[in-house]
Amino acid sequence: MVNLTKLKILSPKDVIFEAFIDPEKMSNYWFSSGSGRLKTGETITWFYKEYEAEVVIHVVDVEESEKIVFKWGPPNLERTVTISIIEVDQTTSIVEVMEEGFHETGDQLLREMVDNKEGWVYMLSCLKVYLEHGINDLRANIVR
Repeated sequence: MVNLTKLKILSPKDVIFEAFIDPEKMSNYWFSSGSGRLKTGETITWFYKEYEAEVVIHVVDVEESEKIVFKWGPPNLERTVTISIIEVDQTTSIVEVMEEGFHETGDQLLREMVDNKEGWVYMLSCLKVYLEHGINDLRANIVR
């Protein structure tokens, strides 16, 4: 099962790419901090201070200004996330997030897919307003 989320952002693809791989920039719209820049083969820890949580990711592939692929989740149940940045023109890009490897079934899969989509839409929305308008205080405001 695959979950796909896309959003158009009025920003060049190299700026969007840097916002994903630089933990300082990422702290403006997603996780509060990270243990390092994303590089192929690296294991990185992202921290969410507001939720007292952390997630370890294994960076599978990084293609400059084009794509980031990482795995996250419990061992033997990891999911693969592919973030692609597609240039529309010099000032506009589409960010596509595909997450695959869901192991749930039935109603549990449905709940997981809805939660997953909600999370990616929220993250991309925060990225959009950060890059387009400089707003960096929306991160970690989703309430369940």
